[in-house]
Amino acid sequence: MANKIIGNSLQNIPWQEKPEGYMEPVWRYSSNPIIDRHATKRSNSVFNSAVIPFEGKFAGVFRCDSKSISMDIFAGFSDDGIHWTINETPIQFEGADKEILKREYRYDPRVCYIEDRYYITWCNGYHGPTIGIAYTFDFQKFYQLENAFLPYNRNGVLFPRKINGLYAMLSRPSDTGHTPFGDIFYSQSPDLEYWGHHRYVMGTVKGDASAWQSTKIGPGPIPIETEEGWLLIYHGVINTCNGFVYRMGSALLDIDQPWKVILRSKDYILAPHELYECIGDVPNVTFPCATLTDADTGRIAIYYGCADTVTGLAFTTVEELMNHMKENPL
Repeated sequence: MANKIIGNSLQNIPWQEKPEGYMEPVWRYSSNPIIDRHATKRSNSVFNSAVIPFEGKFAGVFRCDSKSISMDIFAGFSDDGIHWTINETPIQFEGADKEILKREYRYDPRVCYIEDRYYITWCNGYHGPTIGIAYTFDFQKFYQLENAFLPYNRNGVLFPRKINGLYAMLSRPSDTGHTPFGDIFYSQSPDLEYWGHHRYVMGTVKGDASAWQSTKIGPGPIPIETEEGWLLIYHGVINTCNGFVYRMGSALLDIDQPWKVILRSKDYILAPHELYECIGDVPNVTFPCATLTDADTGRIAIYYGCADTVTGLAFTTVEELMNHMKENPL
């Protein structure tokens, strides 16, 4: 198989075959959404969440906004990656410094396995949004580390292994408002506490060359290692007369210098077309936060937030995304 995923076999990956005659590179699960807005007793919405293989099944960290519209993250578990049970109480972090454990808000988590533990990153409120980091071995106890960056920052996404001996992360620096700028940067760290070597990766596209990503972009799921480079699924935003619209795109980053972009999709790979993606607390949003991958088949399952209200599942393959970028390069 060309464009092979470098990683593990996942024989129980959730999967549906591409519908006959379907022309797009990503297709939706036929029973979407897989998690509705009332998945817990107090949840107003469950979206922009992260899942990962765990002990032969699946675990995840979920953004559950409450009926008082507080934002927090909750652990959850599944036998098949489709039907989920989410804890009724948010994650209670342990840590050495009580200052860092103070909670303002938590949202949009990612989960990444590195070496011997599962790392969680999320948008953490600390006098403004920054990137929180924690780890767990069992999804029962969670240990919070120092925030990665100064406010203001969103969409902190770790790479699944060290690069040149250092931890690596993508993020999108922002501001106090609703991000009038939105570009992706790369940072590295020897210890997950002190971050530097910041490098620009890619930014918005002005004009009509690829207008769906003209307002801001941000990294989505954990980058997928392939034989050709790091496959990144990201979100792009356009500001229309009807408000912001969030779509998905893909890019290929250099394997040793991931701030160098090899390929980038001109056309989006998934957009809010279905009712559950277009109608909700924030209309017209498809926001990817996690993937499951099977190195044997090249299959990719994408978990994404729909209209900031529910969680959807979509499917593709490494071959589909590579061909899409090569046929429609930016």
